[in-house]
Formats: sequence, structure tokens, C-alpha cells
Amino acid sequence: MELPEGIAIIEAILFAAGEPVALDRLSEAAEIDAETVTKLIGQLERKYNVSDSGLRVIRLEDSYQITTRVEYAPFIKTALEIKRHAPLSQAALEVLSVVAYNQPVTKAYVEQIRGVDSNSVVNSLAERGLIEEAGRLELPGRPVTYKTTSVFLRCFGLNDIEQLPPFPDEEGQMRLDEPDMAEIAEIPEIAKNMEITAETEL
Repeated sequence: MELPEGIAIIEAILFAAGEPVALDRLSEAAEIDAETVTKLIGQLERKYNVSDSGLRVIRLEDSYQITTRVEYAPFIKTALEIKRHAPLSQAALEVLSVVAYNQPVTKAYVEQIRGVDSNSVVNSLAERGLIEEAGRLELPGRPVTYKTTSVFLRCFGLNDIEQLPPFPDEEGQMRLDEPDMAEIAEIPEIAKNMEITAETEL
């Protein structure tokens, strides 16, 4: 194996791991002896230094990790805050409404209400901490169910889920039974509140 390829392998493993990787694990995964791995890591760090890269390799006891350089921390923090405060999409608002008013629900239930694939939207809301797994149904395949979280309650200023506003019927009267997707889309106050929340709280 040529040296440049070995460096690339080590770099790829450390980058993909996103956390410290023990020297013996690096050696086993890259199929390179530990002594050579150590030398390759040194060359990788020199490569970053020569190219003025924003990355570096650090050693934590017998493990290694690729991290960003401390001088770029303010820029990274700004970028992550911008992403964190990005408003929810219309699809996310719809899925969040379905979960909030019908929890616990499965992805299949959400997709049945919306009429479109909602897998990525559900996963995105879970990553943002607005919904979480609530267990599995005793059905074939044991599908996962989802519910809203304490983050959801905090963002919307609710003490519990019972404080969600009821939906109006066709005559404008408030009711508490299950809303359909068309009604969810017709509640501008909820959508507006969700967008404000996504920008200021998450």
C-alpha cells in the first residue's frame, strides 16, 4: 500500500467517526500496523498545517480524532446557531401538528393523514428534539410510535399537551376531536407560532 493511500484511509476513518478512535481500532480497520498508523497520523497533521486547513488531528491518550482549529470556533458557532434557528418547513409544521394532536402515532399514520412520504421530515423533527420515540405497537413489524417532547412544550409555552388549542369546525366553533390535514393547514396561528419557535428557541 502506498503512503498517500494510507493517509487517505486514516483521514476518512477519523472524519467519518466524529469521535476519538483508538489506535488499535484504526490499525485493524485500515489494515495497517499500529506503528505505521502513528506515522501516517503525523503526516496527516503536517498536511493540514502546510495547507492552512481548518482541521487538525488531536491525540487523546491512545485515541485520535479530527477536530476543527480553535481559532475558527466563533465562525462554527455562528453557522450552527443559524442552522439551529432555521424556521420549520411547511412539511415539518404539518407533521408536527399531526403528531401533537394524535400522539402517539407511527410514521405510517402521519403519511396516511398527509398523503405523502414523511420519513425524512419525522427524522428531522426527532433530530431537533421536537418529537421522540414513544414505544412500539404490538403489530407485525412492531412499528415505532412518536410523541412530542418537553422541548416542544417549552418552545410553545405549554405546561402539558392538554393546553394545545382545539380546532375550529366549519362554523368557527371550537371542538376537540381529531382534525384532518386540511384543517391543520388552516390554522395560521399555530403555524406562525411554530415558525417563531424554530427561530428563537431551537
